Amino acid sequence: MKQLPGTVPGGAGDTAGIRRSLSLHAPLRRTPHRLLRAMLDALPEDGLPEDPVAELERRMCALLGTEAALLFPTGTMAQQVALRIHADRRGRRAFAAHPQTHLEVWEEQGYAVMHGLRFRPVGDRHRLLETADLAGVAEPLAALLLELPQRDVGGRLPAWDDLLAQVSWARGHGAAVHLDGARLWEAQPFYGRPHAEIAALFDTVYVSLYKGLEGIRGAILASDARTVGEAAVWRQRLGGALDDAWPLAAAALVGLDTVAPRMSAFRDHAVAIAAALREDGAVHVVPDPPQTPLFHVHVPAGPEATEAAAREMLREHGVQLYLRLRTAPHDGQCSFEVCVGENAMEFTPDEVAALLRELVHRARGTYPLQL
Repeated sequence: MKQLPGTVPGGAGDTAGIRRSLSLHAPLRRTPHRLLRAMLDALPEDGLPEDPVAELERRMCALLGTEAALLFPTGTMAQQVALRIHADRRGRRAFAAHPQTHLEVWEEQGYAVMHGLRFRPVGDRHRLLETADLAGVAEPLAALLLELPQRDVGGRLPAWDDLLAQVSWARGHGAAVHLDGARLWEAQPFYGRPHAEIAALFDTVYVSLYKGLEGIRGAILASDARTVGEAAVWRQRLGGALDDAWPLAAAALVGLDTVAPRMSAFRDHAVAIAAALREDGAVHVVPDPPQTPLFHVHVPAGPEATEAAAREMLREHGVQLYLRLRTAPHDGQCSFEVCVGENAMEFTPDEVAALLRELVHRARGTYPLQL
């Protein structure tokens, strides 16, 4: 698996022996049998293969308040197509986004190789993109891409007025505004506004069907009917028009009904876990308090030692603490992501604090803890 620069492949992410996990996408709830059973329970026996796709696109239109929505096999394809459309319409090839945008970090510069687009990073890679950062952008842009929340800085979100200001800046400079809403479900409780009110700020909206919704794979691109019509042409050109996409849609429909309504509870549990970790003091949480169910845990130990300690704990306790570690600029530190979902809800905040205290002590060679 390709690793984000500055990450360490996680032996603690190995699946053997996992009985409980803090990770949202641990295999515990993602076995084929479990997923298929949930999908079949939600589908009518006399339904057609195209029905789940049509139903998903209809529901996404209603939820996001758009004229049309289109299922894509991947978010990578959906976002590149959206930016290509904005670029072609405006005769501009550049788009701006945070330096840690998924398109730059994970996609092998597909935006350039496939679509001839140019990326203009904006802001500091270690902090939230701010309106003031946009003042340094001099070249005409096809689009401004905003990620809500910004995963790689701890799931942070701009205040509503700051978000409005960034959108206004883009509009004033003739650029479209695209939402990387892969985790829009997680972001919505922070704003306390309907999904449609958030989506209405943007020309195009991408949402993931497998991250927060815990589906199989896939994405939705939502916008006005003309834009979605153009996107459908690009989807066909890129080989993304699947004849039998119903499993992706069916799993997403299950997530909309069973997981999306719990995002506020997940966020509240993340806040409670962060408070317990703050009181314990063994690790540091970013941001504190979390704004979404997603936050980062910073460990005062090196990645190799932390990885070895996490492997030991998995073998002894059957508990998986993370999927992968992130390295840090300074020796003797590392971090990992926690995204609270059904798996993490099984842990009390005090239990998480105790586990991470044990992780630190094992990594530092001071375990068992001295009472």
